[in-house]
Parts: sequence; C-alpha cells; structure tokens
Amino acid sequence: MPKPRKITGINPENNAVELTEAEWDIMKVVWEKEPCAAGTVQETLAKSRDRAYSTVKTTMDRMTEKGFLEIERIRNLQLFRSCISEVDAKRGEFRKMLKRAFDGALTPMMQFLIEHEGLSKDEASQLRKLVQRQKSEGGNQKTERKGAK
Repeated sequence: MPKPRKITGINPENNAVELTEAEWDIMKVVWEKEPCAAGTVQETLAKSRDRAYSTVKTTMDRMTEKGFLEIERIRNLQLFRSCISEVDAKRGEFRKMLKRAFDGALTPMMQFLIEHEGLSKDEASQLRKLVQRQKSEGGNQKTERKGAK
C-alpha cells in the first residue's frame, strides 16, 4: 500500500488546494476518466485546446510532485489517479476568489451576485430552499447538542 503523499499545492494560509488553469483542465479529465494515462488526458484536451503530449505529461508529473496526482505503474504504463477531490479543489478556488474580490466575506459576495448578476425565478427559488434547509439543519444540530449535555 503506497504511503499517503503530502500535498504541497495547498495554500498554508487557508489550507485550501490551489490549482493553476492548466492543472484544472487536467484534473477535470482525470476525475472523469481515472485511472488514465497522460495520452488519454492529452487526447481529451486536444478536442478543445491544442496541447502537446510533452506539455501535458510534464504538467502531470509536476502535479504528482505537488501531491495532486499519484502514479500507478503497470509495466511500461503509467496510470494517473487524483489525490484531491473535486470538492476540495472547488473549495480552494472559491476561497481564493472570495478573499481576493470580497475580503473573504460571503454576504457581500451574495449581495453582489443578486444585484449585479441577477437571479432567475428558478435560481431564487433554489436559493430560498437551500437557506431554509440550512436553517432547519442548524436548528436540529442545536437541539441535538442540548440533548447531549
């Protein structure tokens, strides 16, 4: 069993995974097709962007060094698997944007989205449902905590 790798591509300030744009492109393919070879990733990316195999392979090797990917060797074949979840990568990207654009504050970001990006009736309804669900789950957690004392 391989030893867990330390992920060096994490922002120590907020403990969030931070991927470059090229790493995002690669991770999306790996999450969809893992385990997969670098050639598979390059072929998939070639449909939307012209990237040389050597560029993709070099980037994937660096991502392995950072702890984002791991390599499984089967004879001469190298298969790549993700070491980070899509949720963790999205969380890191979101935190980076939130800090940069809104000083880390969620409420001003939500206000900006509503006022400047607009919400359809369906999106507004979905948002209300999410807020209600959070309220009810939060209420249940408080009740459980009181009962546990």
